[in-house]
Formats: sequence, structure tokens, C-alpha cells
Amino acid sequence: MFEPAYQVDVVVVGAGVAGLSAAHRLTSAGLTTAVLEAAPHVGGRMSTEKVDGFRLDRIGQLLSTSYPELRLTPGPGALAVRRFAPGVLLHRDGRAQRAGAPAAGGSARGARGALHVVRALAATPRGTQPPPGRAGAPVGGAVDQARLGAALGRIAATPVERILARPELPAALALARRGVPARTIEGFLRPLLAALLCDPELTTSSRCADLALRAFAGGRLCVPEGGAEALPESLARALPPGTVHTGVRVTSVSTTAVTTADHGELRCRAVLLATDARAAAELLPGLRVPDFHPVTVVHHTTDDPGTAFATGTSLLLDADRGGPVAHTAVLSNVDPSRAPAGRTLISSTVLGTPPEGVDTAVRIHLARLYGTSTRRWETLAVHHTPEAVPVMRPPHDLRRPVRLLAGLYVCGDHRDSSTVQGALHSAHRAAAAILSDLCAAASPHRADPAPTLPRAA
Repeated sequence: MFEPAYQVDVVVVGAGVAGLSAAHRLTSAGLTTAVLEAAPHVGGRMSTEKVDGFRLDRIGQLLSTSYPELRLTPGPGALAVRRFAPGVLLHRDGRAQRAGAPAAGGSARGARGALHVVRALAATPRGTQPPPGRAGAPVGGAVDQARLGAALGRIAATPVERILARPELPAALALARRGVPARTIEGFLRPLLAALLCDPELTTSSRCADLALRAFAGGRLCVPEGGAEALPESLARALPPGTVHTGVRVTSVSTTAVTTADHGELRCRAVLLATDARAAAELLPGLRVPDFHPVTVVHHTTDDPGTAFATGTSLLLDADRGGPVAHTAVLSNVDPSRAPAGRTLISSTVLGTPPEGVDTAVRIHLARLYGTSTRRWETLAVHHTPEAVPVMRPPHDLRRPVRLLAGLYVCGDHRDSSTVQGALHSAHRAAAAILSDLCAAASPHRADPAPTLPRAA
């Protein structure tokens, strides 16, 4: 047991990106902080498996270089990210078309919100026929592409406040009501938003979809160099030594203490729950647990060099919905550190409940998408996560309260948007609430060393 009245100012339960980011803000403000994580490693769902020199993400959520909180998050500083090629590649009717690379000089002038603006994307003047051979292209010909680029430029400049003030509907319904042509929805917006939100049916709140489009238009899709775990690991390394304790399972919490399964009680001035939604509700019955989008990631390797794939460093989306794969990439082209020399890593994402024999179904689908035989490919891993991404059906509160009581707080992607940006933003809000309540400047523990937990019995 700990002898002092309280050992630390704040106990953070959970060492995912939200908990670690909040811990940075708290320690930087002078509060002594202990981060307790039940797993043997940090990262939560942002984890990476190592197999024979490959680095394989379990979920592999896409990041954007435009995420404000990714730039503001203390600790990682020069976190290395690897960018996909601009825009995305859309596969439809046996051909691939690049789309979505933002046009330079986009303006917010005249913008009415992301999904509202995009209704002009595939429209061509009356009487204009598509160029020969382009009738099956996902977003049409040169005129459509130009309108798409201009619209994305305007989307990127649309103020967030304007998006949040719009009426809220399921994204698919909002697109239809705003007059977006069916070709544009099915050929571009549905596959893109499915990749960004892990929601192939577009049941997500139209405001959340607007924000996802805004982030896509304002930056480049990217992944952390070396795997998803690179972000939480960099956050953990930058904390004061002894702040993070892994392998410590918390069994109960209050406003002044946490109790652990094997390490006794840790008294404090405030507790921040930074676990996933279900784990938070187990510690605090009554907290809302959302539904979740399941995600399956299938990793393959081949001896064929990455240069043999015409997709290069692009994210390839299936606009036909002709198989289980929503999106795929030759990830070793994007981030060479994820595969050993001489090997190629192809990572593919299946959204929703995977089919029986998922690997076989994925191989058949990938053969069509990449235009090559997959029979000799080796399967490295099939990662299925039933509760991968919290559902954001309307009405969705993008600013769900992080202060439950004075002394008890909660953060995570289930309190904001179901993205890395949302997780980090909720951590920012929670840390600000704690600092306001505890008056960090007056903390008597400002210079104290990080606590040492008792050994397990």
C-alpha cells in the first residue's frame, strides 16, 4: 500500500494514444501522473505485430497529415509518417482511376459544407458526352475530375464550425438529399468514406462524414513509419521515466483512488479513464457503450518486387464492391520499413463481418484488383477486431462530456469522433478539464518523482 495521503496528482487508466497524450499535457503542466495499462505494452488498438521481419498493423486506421491534434500532440515531435500518393485509386469495371488529389487554390468562398459542395463533382454540362472509353470510370472524365479537385479545395477550407452547425442525417441520406449524383456517391464518396470511417453503408452522421472529407481534402493520407504502434510508443518514450506502468490491471476507480488486481491501491487527486468504451463502462457502470464497426486486416507477402505493382504508393479502393476488400495497398511501397529486404507486403482491409474462408475470398478479390495471380502469395496474418471502431450514427455528440465528476474524467475516441484525431482531441479536452479543476500551478507534487508501484503479490 502507499503511505502518503495521495501518491500522485492524476492516475490515467489506459495507455492508448488518448491516455498517453493526456499524460503529456498533465506532466508538462506540473502534475505528477501515473499511467496504468493492463496489457504488456502501450498502444491499445494501435498495435503492430512482428512476424519474420514484417510489421503488421492489427487495425491500421488511416491518418491524415491535416489532423490538427496530430500536429499539436506533445511528445512525438518529428513523428515520421509515410504518405500515400495524392488522392486515391478507384477500381471499377476492370480499370483504375486516380481521383481526389486536391486542386491548388481552393477557397471557402461559397462553400456550404463538405457534402453539400461535393454535389457538383460528377456533373457535366447538358448534352456533353463522356470521352470514349471513360463511361465506366468511377468519377467520369476530365471535366468531372477538374470539378472534383476544385470542390475538394473548397472542402478543405470550410470552417469546422460551419460543418458542425449543419443538419445531421445518416451520410448516405444526406448525400442523396443534397443532390449528389449517384455515380459520384457510388464511384467515389462511398468507397472513400468507407475507408476513412470503416462504415461501408454510410450510416455515420453526416457531420462526421463532412469532417472526414475535410481532413482528406486538406492533407494526405498517411501511416506512421514502422507501424501503428510508433505513435503511442513515441508518446510513451517522451514521458518522464517511470510514468507508464504496463501489466497493471485496474479493478475499480473513484475520484481519489484506483484499486488494482495485483498492485494494491494508488491514491490520487483525480482519475482519468482512457480505455476503450467497453472497458470504461466496466469500471463505471452506466457509461454509454456504442455499437462498433468490425474490421479485419489481411496481410500477404510475395517475392514479386513492389515495383511490379502498378498501384505504386496509392491506396486502392474498390468502387465496384465486388468482393470483401474495401481498400488495399502495397504497404511496403508506402513504408519500406514494414517488410524485410526483398519482400513485398500487401495489406487489405475487410469491413463488417468477414465471409467464411476470408483469406480465400480476399485472394480472389485481390487478383482482380491488382490484375495478377495471388495463388503463390503467402498469408502472414489475418487480424479480426470485432470492436474496432465506435459507430457514429446520428445524432452523434462530437463533444461528449469528459468530466463526469470533479476528480473523475474520461477520454477516448468514443467521446469524440472515432478517429485518431478524435481520440487525441478528447484527451486534450480531458487534460484541460483536469488542469482547470486541480489548479496545476498550486500542485504540491510538482517536483516529486514518478511513483513506484508495489510488486505484484
